[in-house]
This record gives sequence, structure tokens and C-alpha cells, in this order.
Amino acid sequence: MSLLEILRFAGRGVTTNKLRSALTMLGILIGVAAVILLVAVGNGSAQAVNRSIEALGTNTITVSSTARGATTPSALTVDIAQSLRDSALAPDVRAVSPVVSTAPTMTHAGTEHPVAQFLGTYPTYFGSSNSPLAAGAAFTDQDVAQSRRVVVLGRTVATELFADTDPVGQQVTVGGALFTVVGVLAEKSSASGFSDPDDLAVAPLTAVQQALTGYGPVNSILVEATGPDRVDAAQQQVTQILNQRLRLPAGTTATGRGGGGGAGAAPYRIQNAAQLLATRTETAQTFTVLLGTVAGISLLVGGIGITNIMLVTVTERTREIGIRKALGAPRRTILTQFLAEATMLSVLGGGLGVAAALIGSRFTIVGVQPVIVPSSVALALGVSVAIGLFFGSVPASRAAGLRPIDALRYE
Repeated sequence: MSLLEILRFAGRGVTTNKLRSALTMLGILIGVAAVILLVAVGNGSAQAVNRSIEALGTNTITVSSTARGATTPSALTVDIAQSLRDSALAPDVRAVSPVVSTAPTMTHAGTEHPVAQFLGTYPTYFGSSNSPLAAGAAFTDQDVAQSRRVVVLGRTVATELFADTDPVGQQVTVGGALFTVVGVLAEKSSASGFSDPDDLAVAPLTAVQQALTGYGPVNSILVEATGPDRVDAAQQQVTQILNQRLRLPAGTTATGRGGGGGAGAAPYRIQNAAQLLATRTETAQTFTVLLGTVAGISLLVGGIGITNIMLVTVTERTREIGIRKALGAPRRTILTQFLAEATMLSVLGGGLGVAAALIGSRFTIVGVQPVIVPSSVALALGVSVAIGLFFGSVPASRAAGLRPIDALRYE
């Protein structure tokens, strides 16, 4: 019997009981679609995080304090931030922006909006953080020097407070103080689903300290290097200056990647975009592997379903197998036919699962836009074929091993 005839018999066996075959393929469909979609969700989340970090600028360094208490001698201050702008000690530093942060509620004409981040900083922050303006203008160094209460809104804040009205020139109330809106930031793309990068407002550092936070330490210092290739050099220079200003002993190292402060650790954390990107990438890869493993279990369950159905099929067709063997059908032909049936079920289910995954990837899942990984599609299809061969081998071997006389006597 030729391979084409074997496949024709296999196809006839699959279509004999359409409902049973459809339910069997459904198990494989769900497993394949789950593997592809969950891996796509992990990949989409990783790409969104990477875009968010890259949007901060590839040549930025962030220094944040790890010291407990606002009045400790090791706390970061505006004076310490200004000491980093030293052309002799830090020639690779282009700009320095001390940042204080709070989360007040902003009000305009009876409309309230709790802002996730209300930042006080210098005008250099907009360039260092890659935050261009869509309307109006940024505040100036003179605004900082005179503590003028002006503010630049993120897109989300502007939309929540002003809807379709132009916010530039309008006044908002923040913690009982009036601020005048001078600009609106351009919308930042993010599909991470975990935070809104446009839910912020930026004002002069001195005005925020005067009206909201007080004249204490700053939360962080954003340092811009002269170029992406000078980030490491700038980080070393910043570390040396900080150690000198904080009177830290020789050999003290800054904590990075969220590390703790053991012996010889500095009371500040210093990170650049590359470090943040590497950390988030590792986390995203672990997350994606976990999702893929969970989805793979459902694919395994679908394979067990194929074994179960094919065993039932062999039992139902025992007499048919006996007749074919009595007519001279070799063991290989029977084995190949039932393997072909099992593989056909898994391949059809896998193909439909790929189609379902491609359709599902057009929609956001838990706030994340899935990004299909081509290798996951090939892997899922390959596994579905392997499942058909592996889980179909047991019932196929059982069918091929039946003795003609026993099969013909079976009722």
C-alpha cells in the first residue's frame, strides 16, 4: 500500500467521528495557542519596558540615595548635585539635574487629578530625560532662580484636567499653591501596562521645595554624559566626586542593580540606562520562560487526550484491523496508518492554534500588546507534530500488534 493510500485511510478514520476528532484537536489548539500567545505577551512586555528605559536616554546616569532618614549627612543635596558639574573633575558630564518628587492632587476648575509624579528639577531635565514638549515651552534657569510657580504637564495630566481646552496659560492648584501651566510634554509611547509615563508634571526645583516638599535632600540626581560612549567614564567620575563630598573611605563602591549596602558600600545607588536595561531584560526573559512553561503543560494535556482517543479508536476498529491483516496488510502499514491519524489530529489542531494565536495577538492582554516570536510558532508546531508521533505510537503499536485471529473474533 502506497503512502498516499495510507494517508487517505487515515483521513477517513479522522473524519469518521467528526465531533470526537474536533474535541481532540481542540486540546492541541488550546495548548499551541497558549504557548504562542503567552510567549508573545512576555516578549511584548519586555519590548515595552526596553522602550521605556531607552526613552530616558542612552547616555543618562541616575543617582539615588539609599540612606535612611532625610537629615543624614550622606543624603543627596542640591549642593552635591551642583558639585558634579565640574569640568575638571567630571569632563564627561554634560548636564546635572537634581530631582525632588511628590505625588499631590492637582485641581483646576473643580476637576481633580492625583498625579503619579510631580517633579521639581532644572530645565536640563527635559533634554537629559528625552522629554520634548508638544505645546508651550519649558521653564528656564531664571524661573528656578526666582522660584516661579510654573509647571509643564504630561499628556495624561493635561487631558484629565483640561479635556479639549488648551492648558497653556491656565492655572492649577497643587497642595494649596497656584502654578501656571507653561507647556505640555509630548506623549511617550509605552505598552507596559504597569505605569503611565505621561502621568507626571515638572516644575522648577525651588518652587516645588518652597510650596510642597521643603528644602531637604533631593530624591535623585539625573546626570547626562557627553555621549553614549562616555557613560561609563562619566559614572566613574560621578562616583569619585560623590565619595569625596560624602567623605566616604577609600574603596567604597556604589550599590547597583538594587544591591544592598554591605561593608564598603556607598549610601547611594548609581545606575545607567544599560544597567537598567540588562536588569529588566533578565527579568523579562525569566517571565517569558515561566509563561511558556505553564502553557506547555496544556499542550502536554492535549497530547494525553490524543492517546486516549486513539486507544478508543483502536478498540472500536479491532475487527477492521483483523480483516485487513487477514487480507495481507503488513504490520508496518497498520502502524503507519494509526500514527498518521494521530499526527493528522495534532497537526490540524496545531495549525488552528497558530491561527488563533495570530488573531489573539491583535488585541491587548492585561494591558500588554503581544509581539509574536517566530521561533515560538515553529517550536509549537514542531512540538504538536512530535506529540502526534509520540502519543500516537502507543495505540498504533497496539493496533499493529493485534493477531488477525483474535481481532476477527472481537465483538
